[in-house]
Amino acid sequence: MGLTITEADGSRPAVLARAAARGVLGGLVGAAATAAGRRAERAITGRPASHVPGRTLLILLGRDPGDDERPVAATVAMQVATSAALGALRGVWRASGLLRVRADVAQTLTRVIVDQTLENATGAGAPPRTWRTGEGVVEVLHAAVDAVVTGLVVENLVDPVLESRRGTTSH
Repeated sequence: MGLTITEADGSRPAVLARAAARGVLGGLVGAAATAAGRRAERAITGRPASHVPGRTLLILLGRDPGDDERPVAATVAMQVATSAALGALRGVWRASGLLRVRADVAQTLTRVIVDQTLENATGAGAPPRTWRTGEGVVEVLHAAVDAVVTGLVVENLVDPVLESRRGTTSH
């Protein structure tokens, strides 16, 4: 087993902070796997690279990029930052007891929701209902690759030491 977090390592906030930090590492590995997967998918499908994440980041930073702007560095930064942030969340989930497939599904959905919220709230993106057929499936698959790879790393670095055993119901 990987590095172990235990209650003996400190207070609950300290355990969660360490889990989040280790989750960031998982998120970075997930981002690298997703980038490779995107390159492979585009080579197979001929789909162009999306620069909406980069334009979203630029808008969040106070810039006003045009629809024809292709900010490659900002796109990579946005994708990596989002994966790292969700990796931190994944580490906290793991420490708290949200494990494996349930965590993969939760992270996949969270990634799609975060991306779409930011892209549409900033006006950089278009609502998924307006996309070409199949685009949504591809985006969910990329989010799932990120989630699964992040999870593989996090599952080896963080133990579910804060998983509650206080009851058998959610209320």
